[in-house]
Amino acid sequence: MILNKKYLFSLAVTCFAVFAFTTADTDPDYPNKESLLIDVVLQSLQYNHYKPAKVDDALSHRAYDIYLKRVDNGKRFFLQEDIDGFLTHRDLLDDYAMKKDFNFFDDLHKIRDQRIELVKKYYKEILAKPFDFKKEDKMETADEKIAYAKTEKDLQARWHRLLKYRVLLDLEIKLKRQEKAKAKETKEEAVEIKTVEVLEAESREKIMKQFDRWAKDISQEDRDDKIAAYINTIANVLEPHTGYFPPLEKENFNIRISGKLEGIGAQLRQEDGYTKVVRIVPGSASWRQGDLEVNDLIIKVAQGKEEPVNIVDMKMDDVLPMIRGEKGTEVQLTVKKTDGTIAIVPIVRDIVVMEESYAKSAVVEHKKTKKRVGLIDLRSFYADFQDPRGRRCSRDVKREVQKLIAEGIDGIVIDLRFNGGGSLRDVVDMSGLFIETGPIVQVKGRDSRPHSLEDRDPSVLYDGPLVIMVNSFSASASEIMAAALQDYGRAVIVGTSPSTFGKGTVQRFFELDAVVPQRYKDLGELGSMKITIQKFFRINGGSTQLKGVIPDIILPGVYSYRKTGEKEEDFPMAWTEIEPVYYKESSIKKLDKIKKKSEKRVASNERFSLIDERAKWFKSLQEDTEVSLNLEAYRAQQETYSKTSEQYKGINKDIPELKIDVLAADAAVFESDTIRAASIKNWHKSLKKDPYIEEVVQIIGDLN
Repeated sequence: MILNKKYLFSLAVTCFAVFAFTTADTDPDYPNKESLLIDVVLQSLQYNHYKPAKVDDALSHRAYDIYLKRVDNGKRFFLQEDIDGFLTHRDLLDDYAMKKDFNFFDDLHKIRDQRIELVKKYYKEILAKPFDFKKEDKMETADEKIAYAKTEKDLQARWHRLLKYRVLLDLEIKLKRQEKAKAKETKEEAVEIKTVEVLEAESREKIMKQFDRWAKDISQEDRDDKIAAYINTIANVLEPHTGYFPPLEKENFNIRISGKLEGIGAQLRQEDGYTKVVRIVPGSASWRQGDLEVNDLIIKVAQGKEEPVNIVDMKMDDVLPMIRGEKGTEVQLTVKKTDGTIAIVPIVRDIVVMEESYAKSAVVEHKKTKKRVGLIDLRSFYADFQDPRGRRCSRDVKREVQKLIAEGIDGIVIDLRFNGGGSLRDVVDMSGLFIETGPIVQVKGRDSRPHSLEDRDPSVLYDGPLVIMVNSFSASASEIMAAALQDYGRAVIVGTSPSTFGKGTVQRFFELDAVVPQRYKDLGELGSMKITIQKFFRINGGSTQLKGVIPDIILPGVYSYRKTGEKEEDFPMAWTEIEPVYYKESSIKKLDKIKKKSEKRVASNERFSLIDERAKWFKSLQEDTEVSLNLEAYRAQQETYSKTSEQYKGINKDIPELKIDVLAADAAVFESDTIRAASIKNWHKSLKKDPYIEEVVQIIGDLN
């Protein structure tokens, strides 16, 4: 949940007044950016966090434990003797931070770098020889169930098992493809039939290339990258949503929350040292210019008429700022085409809009109920905080509701499944579309009394039947909207899990460079801190923190038996409650009857039975973490999985009772925009297979 300017004015004055970077009476000597950065980060956390932690041994223990887990995820680098040596520092990270002492950091990474060099040697030696897949080896895939290797020999054996497993996975795919080709069950072009030995060699070669890329990527980690991860760990010990953002990460966050950026409109990926074009964004500058194509390899970048810079083997974090840039400026890309020719592609940068991230709607009709239901799909509470006239989800959803009303729909469903949240202002404005006036959510800072954020507009855009769809990944702003409309009795909340995610906190970005005295600017750009400054509460006084929102109707879900949500994160904030605020409480008429009707339909719906069975099966697979490295045993296991999976094919079949229509207001747009029309067509195809959509459409019928 990101707080924005409408609700920030008084708070911002307080924060910036208090968080003026302070130094000792005698000017400290900051020999480098990292010593300044750790000072500014610690001060920003102490002054601004909702519940700042004491910089003490307890904080040190938390940071130490998380950091070790992050720098050696999978226990593939360090030996137990390394860990024993680090242990003397477990109480001291707080002292090091206060003293701006990075000796532990340096010592740890010196040993890590040595181990990585050893591992590079291991994987090349191991993959140079054939594996014996007739041996009865096993590998534990759950990191928490294995200990650190005791000796270098043990570490080498661990890597042997890991690489053998990776080759086994690829070999199984190749063998399966051959078998299908022999049985003529594949539409692929002719598949050359090869021996297991030849396929095994090809798989080893493929995995070798993958690990060569990994080795190159890890060698490109510079000190700034490592320092950022270290400092971020210290921030994360307060709770999971507070963190440090280097400049490029903050830029990427702004792109995600606004759904737009300034650049060329090409999705890029690093591959074998090259920056490869993997997608052209429809309608973007690259798309309009026409010469840049998918699979082009960018080898040089020039700003306008300046000299081009070779970017081969350059890490992506350094490439992206060179290609992105202000609207109206030119970038010249030297690219290698798939036929081997070299071309220079000049592109004038523009605003890149990612339409797929914005709200969209459709009309869904069920043949049994004959009800026409408006469905609004909203994947995030997006907002362009840099441009007051930019896209905001509340305005977009309002427009979609107006279009649906014009269609004469019998009810509206807002799909917030997998919606992780976003703008606080927009969730308040959006909720207000469906009620007269009143509070939507209560927020409380660390030193302030709770206050409510209200809808003050007495008009109601839509007062008909309303359903909000959620799941265990619906978080933050999604939970605010679901909770508010549930408390008002304005909407039926339908979920595919026992509760939503359980994030009940509000964050705000603080630009660290804005508070640093001019005399330190030469040390370099510091970046930003995202800090939890408030908790939010339901208008009934309860909190969504940890507990989430419990749906009125719970449908069987694929994640029903998995551990998900805020409570599974490291160091989440505790659940608390406050006094309720006055609001016009109401309830859904006949909700109990509606629940019973839904339960009856679900009980007789084979798809939901299959979904529940598959969820239990997934849970059992999750718990069975040891895999066989014997080819015959592994293939037998995969065959069993394949047969079991075959039983659940019925889940993804078309639902003949559902009819999906484009809105009349959108028809002309889709006729002229074939790319957008294709995207909407694919969305409609997925809706046609969605049993949850079928059920909520029938719930709307019950509400009428």
